[in-house]
Amino acid sequence: MRSRRPLLRRVSVTAVSATALVALAAPAEATTPSGSPAVVTAAPAATAADVDYDTWQRDCRAVMDQALPYLKQRIADTGPGEKQAIVLDIDNTALETDFGFSFPQPANEPVLEVARYAEERGVDLFFVTARPGIIHAPTEWNLDQAGYESSGLYVRGFLDLFKNVADYKTAQRVAIERKGYTIIANIGNSPTDLSGGHAEKTFKLPDYDGRLS
Repeated sequence: MRSRRPLLRRVSVTAVSATALVALAAPAEATTPSGSPAVVTAAPAATAADVDYDTWQRDCRAVMDQALPYLKQRIADTGPGEKQAIVLDIDNTALETDFGFSFPQPANEPVLEVARYAEERGVDLFFVTARPGIIHAPTEWNLDQAGYESSGLYVRGFLDLFKNVADYKTAQRVAIERKGYTIIANIGNSPTDLSGGHAEKTFKLPDYDGRLS
């Protein structure tokens, strides 16, 4: 098993109550196109003095343990002719980015397990990232090597680099909906991944007050 290097030379997180940290981590409530509220799920925040790889993985798995039962039920309730999709962020969501230094970057296993479950049942996976278009090809290859079957990778073009990241990501979800998809879940570790609606439910992984990319 390869060793894991501590996050960003060991990230310090102030110990506060779990309730307060969950409230801090949760993005503003989004709405679906129909106007009904999307349920936002926040990762349990670490209270240890240092956040290491194992802590991050436990926090990620806690969120995915909430996502999986929802997806099982939602996929079972697929309507006639409905095309379902999940939208995922990449850095520290689909892939491990801030732990270790390797290429290809490995999958974030709790997320990969949920993504594979959905994909095996006909749900398409779309990846929306703030990465620039110049690294589209290596990013796509990395996702494939990590075990994801992508139905579409959205990266920022030159003009997108000057746009608000949250607005850019919302626009990509709109584009996916225009292809006829229902986005049943949106998974990311930053509020900019999840705000703006156009997903039935959102799941927020830990970023420890912005310390993860």
